[in-house]
Amino acid sequence: MCDGVRRGGSLLEEVHRTAFLVDAARERERTLSVTTLAMKGSFHAPELGPEFFPGQTFGHIIGEDFAGGWFALDRIMLVRLFIALIMVLLFVIAFRKPQLVPKGLQNFAEMGVDFVRVHIAEDTLGKKDGKRFLPVIASIFFTILFMNAATIIPGLNISPNARIGMPIVLAVVAYIAMIYAGVQRYGAAYFKHSTVIPGLPPLLHLLVVPIEIFSTFVLRPVTLALRLMANFLAGHIILVLLYSATNFFFWQLNAWTAVSGLTLIAAILFTLYELIIIFLQAYIFALLTAVYIELSLHADAH
Repeated sequence: MCDGVRRGGSLLEEVHRTAFLVDAARERERTLSVTTLAMKGSFHAPELGPEFFPGQTFGHIIGEDFAGGWFALDRIMLVRLFIALIMVLLFVIAFRKPQLVPKGLQNFAEMGVDFVRVHIAEDTLGKKDGKRFLPVIASIFFTILFMNAATIIPGLNISPNARIGMPIVLAVVAYIAMIYAGVQRYGAAYFKHSTVIPGLPPLLHLLVVPIEIFSTFVLRPVTLALRLMANFLAGHIILVLLYSATNFFFWQLNAWTAVSGLTLIAAILFTLYELIIIFLQAYIFALLTAVYIELSLHADAH
């Protein structure tokens, strides 16, 4: 009889254990089901490779086999050429038949050129030197402005300045203008005036001259290029992240869809912020170019 009671107790325990395991399995199944309903698909965060070197990632490079690939074009290069063509066409159309009283596109073009002439070139260099270096400064300003605008144009969605090649070219142009201004005025003595501060003890020159060489002839062009690239690299990544998140949350078609409204508002606000950065970075680059030219023109004024 005792054995029967023990067997009955063991059977009852086994039944309870089985029921517990079944309930736990059902709970896990419900949890997995809710999780699956909550998040459909997977979110793909933006990556530097596909975004900034699309040809190398997806194999879409035009002219890769021509001249050893020196003239190969991926998406960012095509955006650069397209924006450059648009910029040139707009200025050609604006100034093709200039009117004494400007109107339409000519009016806007003259307002832009006058802004660069008055508020950047002449304010920094004076009227004489400002007029002399206006073509370089204006070219830099409008190139950066138009290239930056591509970051918010649907279908382009990226600034050519977000990859280091274009900022390097612009920084080299500014660097050449700076060196040219100094050498034209002082000759070879320009390099001495730019690096040697008169009146210092001889031993102190051993410390100061290398610092001046590095800050004047290395740091200036490097910071110009990196500042421009970093702003639009970060801006593009953030915009892609926000719009991708909006698309991901919206198509969940459940409670998570409401979050897409928040990410969309954030994306729109950041796009408006990018409008300010588009102009501000063009202004800063052109202004610093004018400042560096002015420092070269007065290199002996320590």
